Amino acid sequence: QVQLVESGGGLVQSGGSLRLSCAASRNIDSAYAMGWYRQAPGKQRELVASITRGGNTNYLDSVKGRFAISRDIGKNTIYLQMNGLKPEDTAVYYCNYQTAKNFWGQGTQVTVSS
Repeated sequence: QVQLVESGGGLVQSGGSLRLSCAASRNIDSAYAMGWYRQAPGKQRELVASITRGGNTNYLDSVKGRFAISRDIGKNTIYLQMNGLKPEDTAVYYCNYQTAKNFWGQGTQVTVSS
């Protein structure tokens, strides 16, 4: 099993920034990919950003240019830097560790006020 501990969520005004962290209990280089998902009330969970073992990144179209995923291999941690936050970014954000099966964090709430 892989344990994932998320932190950094909170309440921020529109246009503000937050940095989410996800600390993994195993070497993150063992993952095929890691990513951040989010789920807003009444909506399906969606992939926000991902980073592969080789360092390639992908982003949801609506966050391109505003969000950036990164990693610190030595700390077994990935990050999501979120700038220019909008109310529509409000959701619970989940860390994902992808191998033959997926592991998930408990989620951290991000609320963007208008």
